[in-house]
Amino acid sequence: MNDKFATNERPLISISVPVLNEEGNIQALYSRLSALATNMQDKCDLEFVFSDNHSSDQTWLILAKLAQTDPRVKAIRFSRNFGFQRSILANYLHTRGDAVMQIDADLQDPPEMLQQFFELWQEGHEVVYGVRRSRPESFLISTFRRVGYWIIDKASEHPIPRNVGDFRLIDRRVIDVLSRIKASSPYLRGEIAGLGFNQIGVPYDRDPRVAGQSKFNVTRLIRLGLTAVLNHSTVPLRAASVLGGVILALSTLGALYYLGYRLAHPDFPVGIASLHILVLFGVGLNAFLLGVIGEYILRIYLILRAEPIAIIERSLNFEPTELKRL
Repeated sequence: MNDKFATNERPLISISVPVLNEEGNIQALYSRLSALATNMQDKCDLEFVFSDNHSSDQTWLILAKLAQTDPRVKAIRFSRNFGFQRSILANYLHTRGDAVMQIDADLQDPPEMLQQFFELWQEGHEVVYGVRRSRPESFLISTFRRVGYWIIDKASEHPIPRNVGDFRLIDRRVIDVLSRIKASSPYLRGEIAGLGFNQIGVPYDRDPRVAGQSKFNVTRLIRLGLTAVLNHSTVPLRAASVLGGVILALSTLGALYYLGYRLAHPDFPVGIASLHILVLFGVGLNAFLLGVIGEYILRIYLILRAEPIAIIERSLNFEPTELKRL
């Protein structure tokens, strides 16, 4: 059992909600979170912490109205869009709970599952995550996701659960460790999976989006997948080294073959086409290898530049001393 319950203290659970242009979902989400808080009032207290990634619709105004009437509602607004993963991490760092449940505003992940997550946390699991059995999306996107999860898992230096998003509950100790990791483009699923601790998955069926449109198209999914691979694997670098070694060996064998054939046949003409092919292939290979190395160097540069995770423009129901330096 979690040490928190040995003292008979009432735990605080933070609900972390990153939002971007979700004006059509905020009110429905708040209603369900309020009902959840009522159902769990004998077990724990809840706070609702939103991070607005510089929405251009009425999202912030809706949050401001909710915060005026409900002190459990807290929110931070960024000076620009810093990306989904940074938004989650910044929100984690502004929660006060003994554990934090991450949920999207579109209600595709049922907040009522907190009750099951909470019980597993009480049993001693520091990370409880939802495993998607099904989700309402096209066959093409679904297949693309499955292939992407498989590639990320195989390329990563540690196992990353498949069909798992950011719908999870994590213990405060996990957040304390996350706060010490320096990554210019965090991939929290991989970081949390690689930390260890006692982790468990809970299967569930994802619901359709209540309102609005998904912010993740194929381009953003590919970008997130590349971040996952480059942040949690040295396979591309090692593959580049192996590929370079193989090409060097084949080139050496080819050179020896042509040299031997030339000595055996003095009248053998010089192969202009073969020479051009070899030169173009070598240029293309070098460009590919430099590109792989460049991606890693770029990440080192961004870490050394030490940009903030996000810049907070406004806040709701936070004391000045509670706002973190990100």
